[in-house]
Amino acid sequence: MKWILRGLGIFAIVVMAFFLFGYATMYLWNWLIVYLFHLPAIDFKMAIGLVLLSKILFGGIKMNHSGGGWGKRKMWKAKWESMSEDDRNKFQTEFAERCKMKWGNKG
Repeated sequence: MKWILRGLGIFAIVVMAFFLFGYATMYLWNWLIVYLFHLPAIDFKMAIGLVLLSKILFGGIKMNHSGGGWGKRKMWKAKWESMSEDDRNKFQTEFAERCKMKWGNKG
């Protein structure tokens, strides 16, 4: 039951974000672009299309959802477990040195 409510909550947030981005794009376009460049005003459907187009052009379309999170954690865990003890110590030492160079010696 808890996962159903969580799913409905996520769906509601996605729908609200969809309308929010659409109306924000429409408002800003009609407020700025029409005045500055004398282009025609747009409606909500055009604004949604503009948001989707800008997402495709500037944000890309990522079809692979296993790129981060648990997938990467499992990969690094398997890699760590396959290392020898000497390789682990060498890795830890090099990582600590890199952190000291980046953030300074804090301990």
